[in-house]
Order: sequence, then C-alpha cells, then structure tokens
Amino acid sequence: MAQWKELLIEIQKVEGKYGSSLRNPVTDLELMNLQQLVQEKLGNIQFPESYIDFLKTVNGIDFNGLVIYAVDEELLSEQNGELIQGFVETNEIWHENESQKQYIFFGDSDIAWYCFDLKQEIFLELDKPSGTIIQSFDCFDSMLSEALQTTLL
Repeated sequence: MAQWKELLIEIQKVEGKYGSSLRNPVTDLELMNLQQLVQEKLGNIQFPESYIDFLKTVNGIDFNGLVIYAVDEELLSEQNGELIQGFVETNEIWHENESQKQYIFFGDSDIAWYCFDLKQEIFLELDKPSGTIIQSFDCFDSMLSEALQTTLL
C-alpha cells in the first residue's frame, strides 16, 4: 500500500472524531471529464497514475490547512454543496501570474504549493507566495505523502 493511503487512514480517524469523513472517490466518467477539461483549458497534460489513484480513493482533501485539488464541482454527477477546490479552476487562478504557468498545481497549504514543473519535469514543493523551491520529489506519490505527513504533525 502506498504511504499516502496509510496517511489517509490516519486523517480519516481524525475526521471521524469530529463527525466528518473524507470525500467519496470519483467515478471513471468524472475522471474522463476532468481529463477532457484539462486538455481544453490547460493543454496537453497527462496526470500521474498516482494522482488518478488518489482521486479514485478520495476526491480531493481539505485537512488542517492542506488542500489537494479535486475534480471540479461542475464535472461531478452528484453535487452535495460542499466547497471543493477543483483542479482546473484552481490552476487557472494560479496561472493568472505569468511566472506560475510553468507549473501544474496539485495542491497547496498555508505556506506551500505542491506542483509539477513542466520545464524541469519534476515535482516540487514551493514556498507560497515567493515560489522558492522548498524541496523536490521524484514522483507524485512521494510529494503527496510528504504533504499529508506534514499536515498530520
């Protein structure tokens, strides 16, 4: 089991203490619609398999200041009125700053962005808002695990 899946179990335990739970996983149709919207709005971007696996486990997360982006609300077959930070809409916001267009953002926290650098082809944690590199990762899995681990401290 990927480390981030184990960390999600820990987050679920914390959420459960407060009568809350993690979001439901996305369907294959919702995922396909997200990939189409990404192509239209952000360009020819291929999701890492582990991000797809994450969405098939939980549709984004908003926990203790960390947000990992979800399938955009307009693409969901069931909308429950819960505030969701969608992948495409949030990337469009970050891309309003020209210097940030080299990144695909997967999430953020109060102090960091978690993204993929399209030029260097590497996953990064960037300082928010300076954009200074805090650390780099060889894959999405390790970046996600680090982000979840940090939020559980």
